[in-house]
Amino acid sequence: MLSKRLRADLALAFCALIWGATFVVIKDALADVSVIVYLAMRFGLAASIMAILYWQSLRKLTVATVWAGVQIGVFMFCGYAFQIFGLKLTTPSKAAFITGSSVVLVPLLLAVFASRRVNHWTWAGSLSALGGLYFLSVPREGISGLNRGDPIVFACAVMFALHFIFIGRHVKRHSVAPLSFLQVATTAVLSALLLPLVTAAGWEQPRLHWTNYLVFAVLLTAIGATVIGFSLQTWAQQYASPSHAAILVSLEPVFAALTSLVFAREHLGGRVLLGAALILAGILLAEWKGTTESRPGEIPA
Repeated sequence: MLSKRLRADLALAFCALIWGATFVVIKDALADVSVIVYLAMRFGLAASIMAILYWQSLRKLTVATVWAGVQIGVFMFCGYAFQIFGLKLTTPSKAAFITGSSVVLVPLLLAVFASRRVNHWTWAGSLSALGGLYFLSVPREGISGLNRGDPIVFACAVMFALHFIFIGRHVKRHSVAPLSFLQVATTAVLSALLLPLVTAAGWEQPRLHWTNYLVFAVLLTAIGATVIGFSLQTWAQQYASPSHAAILVSLEPVFAALTSLVFAREHLGGRVLLGAALILAGILLAEWKGTTESRPGEIPA
């Protein structure tokens, strides 16, 4: 019988697999749809499915649970908005690697804002993963080789780091099903509300061209990456600290690179292999030697 901790670790690794595999899918889908329209469709469909699946739990919602879910959802929305706007300007594997830098931002934010002591093995694992992300995302010519999409995706990494932290903050106080639904529903609502504002500001014109591939992409990301992925993540973070969860999910760019290699024929050189090895080393360090944070501090309300 697997322990709850091991099942949580396997669930987070599976989430990384799902999310990593969808980078290429989303990149290709953006040929047929604008970013905010895509977000509204994906998360609107996912929220509708989750409302059906979790309707009994949702009947018992409290104001405190709604507020907790909305907080998590705001960071989810910001993370995906930055990620997909950046993905239009960079490659799928690079976007995934930069997103994965949240692995070191989580313990840094916890240490700075929550006065939480982080085990030195967790720091070592996080820094090893960050080194891997550098080799995977930064070209040989250095930072000057980054494109306009890369800093936008880094803003996404900050948002996802906060997403990990706020799930860890709330999941022990509220039920998993309502939190899973509320964060997705919040993202859907914010996407719908932002659409006319983005259009009026001239940042992006709404665009939707229905194709078989777009239908496939929306279904895959709504059901697989959102309904299944975020439900599993929220459940798993009952048994894993935010830092530990972020390190496991740093497998996401490795899966994204492999998917991009197989389906998009994106070239992966020696730097990519070195970066992947450092990420895996970081995960092993944190898994074998790391422990959860020794003080249960949290981001202030």
